[in-house]
Amino acid sequence: MRRLIFASYLLLIRIEILMLFTDLSSLHDLVRRRLVRNIPEKQGIPSREELCHAMDLACVFYPKRVMCLQRSAATTLLLRRYGKKAEMVIGAQFLPFKAHAWVEIDGAVVNDKPYILEVYRPLERC
Repeated sequence: MRRLIFASYLLLIRIEILMLFTDLSSLHDLVRRRLVRNIPEKQGIPSREELCHAMDLACVFYPKRVMCLQRSAATTLLLRRYGKKAEMVIGAQFLPFKAHAWVEIDGAVVNDKPYILEVYRPLERC
């Protein structure tokens, strides 16, 4: 589990640096281009719950507040690294206007509350 938390922490740093020095389209391109790794079925591959838990713990230890876009991009990359078909979703609520990002696998929200789809309308998936 420590290795997963460390990998998650490094992804948070990478995404933060990217967000500091580039624009949203660069982050979008990074996530969109990262393919799901083809990992043969064998024991020892962490489940999506373990991967999301590792990212949650990395966010707790991160020195700054981790925003939803950074967390969702990092979670998507981590899940894809371990063969999960994750998709980052960016959505909005119109009145009052709010934007939010989360991760889905096969249409199910994996790193947020399951009712998030009732609150936010998806605008972009990558």
